[in-house]
Amino acid sequence: MPAGSEALLGAYLRDRRARLDPATFGFAGRRRTPGLRREEVAQRANISATWYTWLEQGRGGAPSADVLNRLAAGLMLTEPEREHIFMLALGRPPEVRYRPAEGVTPRLQRLLDTFETSPALIKTATWDVVAWNRASAIVLTDWGTVPPAERNILRRMFGDPRVRAAQHDWASVARLVVGAFRADAARAGAVSEVGQLVDELCRTSPDFAALWRENDVHAHGDGVKRLRHPTLGLIELEYSGFAVDGRPDLGLIVYNPVTPTLRADIRRLMQAPSRDSSAALAG
Repeated sequence: MPAGSEALLGAYLRDRRARLDPATFGFAGRRRTPGLRREEVAQRANISATWYTWLEQGRGGAPSADVLNRLAAGLMLTEPEREHIFMLALGRPPEVRYRPAEGVTPRLQRLLDTFETSPALIKTATWDVVAWNRASAIVLTDWGTVPPAERNILRRMFGDPRVRAAQHDWASVARLVVGAFRADAARAGAVSEVGQLVDELCRTSPDFAALWRENDVHAHGDGVKRLRHPTLGLIELEYSGFAVDGRPDLGLIVYNPVTPTLRADIRRLMQAPSRDSSAALAG
């Protein structure tokens, strides 16, 4: 345990314990102080009441990650609170626990929509697209026309000839995508969850199988994407990747038109009455 953290951890545990309502957990009886008793927290966390008392007193030593997770569950901690006790006790955040995304919050969708002429999308650690803006639908892919089960960038990159033909340098893009996908899955704690997708892609795409065997890892932080758009011709977009705070399974990608002319062209496409100009170029 980092020096000086024992007292901070103990104070934090006492504070969280005092905020819990005993009746919620079926503990009856009159109380002189608010919250659960120490032995009740120890019972919920399945640890020794004596040791829990020592932890609150700053003399219990460094608890294991397993014990910290049990304390977090016993005290009904939120994910940021769970991370906080790991930082206090061990000086590091907990291992990421992957949770499949079912969509995004309205606030996050509104953020995407503020990028009026910059295509933007949200993808999961398995590269499923769960949100996008109108510019993305016009310039890249209108994911709203794609069945939800098929909204996956990798499936389209390696399974749709139109997406392959649209890439200015497909081989380089594919290598970057596979390496970034591998890194994203590991960062989000989703290594086991990607197994089925990887098996599927290895069966259906020899190109993916060969790249996956290379075991390369790449960052997907920023770069330039060159595409052959069916209406605009060859276009260049600078892209930047961002983490979504509190959601290691989600990533935001924003594509910024390189020139004012391209931005104006995108604006004209978005204002056109017909949306037949939307491409199928993936993310």
